Amino acid sequence: MDEKVVLVDTAWKPFQDEFIKNIRQVINPEKIDIVVANHSEPDHSSSLPAVMRHCPQATLVVSSRGEESVEGHYHQPWNFKKVKTGDRINIGKNDLIFVEATMLHWPDSMFTYLTGKNILMPNDAFGQHYASAFRFNDQVDQEELYEEALKYYANILTPYSNLVIKKIDEVLALKLPVEMIAPSHGVIWRKDPLQIVKKYQEWAAQGPEKTAVVLYDTMWEGTRQMAEAIGDGLAAENVSHKLFHMAVSDRNDVITEIFKTKAVVIGSPTLNQGILPTVAPILEDLRGLKFQNKIGAAFGTYGWSGECVKVIEEHLTRCKIAVAVPGVRAKWQPKAEDLENCRKLGQAVAREVKK
Repeated sequence: MDEKVVLVDTAWKPFQDEFIKNIRQVINPEKIDIVVANHSEPDHSSSLPAVMRHCPQATLVVSSRGEESVEGHYHQPWNFKKVKTGDRINIGKNDLIFVEATMLHWPDSMFTYLTGKNILMPNDAFGQHYASAFRFNDQVDQEELYEEALKYYANILTPYSNLVIKKIDEVLALKLPVEMIAPSHGVIWRKDPLQIVKKYQEWAAQGPEKTAVVLYDTMWEGTRQMAEAIGDGLAAENVSHKLFHMAVSDRNDVITEIFKTKAVVIGSPTLNQGILPTVAPILEDLRGLKFQNKIGAAFGTYGWSGECVKVIEEHLTRCKIAVAVPGVRAKWQPKAEDLENCRKLGQAVAREVKK
């Protein structure tokens, strides 16, 4: 609060009553002069209609792309004010400064900076899907916090990594002092707030660790045996790896591990001339997330038609993940020879990882 009362972003609609109740503990919502909508996605904005009913006179500040998307969601003739990077709104002793952040991760995304307090409110950027009883980064377990921040980046922002680098450079070029970064998800970066900015620069470069991920699902345990044999081959070459059974593994966790690693080895039995539905979503994730600097390989079992390896390799190629070594198939249950071929596949992938 300053001479003008400003609300930056709202909340998801199921929590709108609680949200407005919390506002009332600070100020009567009818006294709000400016509402900033950094992003129109409903988890950030679907309380807007309820909030604006309390302060219909308020100016609704949006990015140059924001008016279209907010109107598209809520169909209300609010008093919109569009802003672009570098624009300022004086609110009394302090100013609001705006930075458009197109495609981080929607076209309408925007950052808001409060002078005086030196707080950057970047909406989705620098966030985490992390529930804590605490509010600030220095109050929580640091390893857990960084794992959640990385998971958030890997699963949401990876396709826009080039834009992340450019936007960080643009924000730093403004030479604004930053004492706090308050994203819309997770904890607030209070202690050394620019540490998460440095991590984003590192993650956006997508330099992989020299490790591997083996993921699979199995129908009658044959593909599992092959996955474990591939793991043995990787271990024999001293390449660290993680094994994921997709029937019981969280996809977001697996994607995070793939983001970190250099090699992803994918296995499935053949089902209806394709692959199991537990494995297919990961392939689609790889297409959408546009991971860089990866290599891949495929394996699987079959009974008659045997398309599993072909399907996986074709998808890896579409994802611009180089197929490092030819895949391995085993008919029915893998024989000793098949498992030895899997170990050799693991060793061959390991040698490519170490290059």
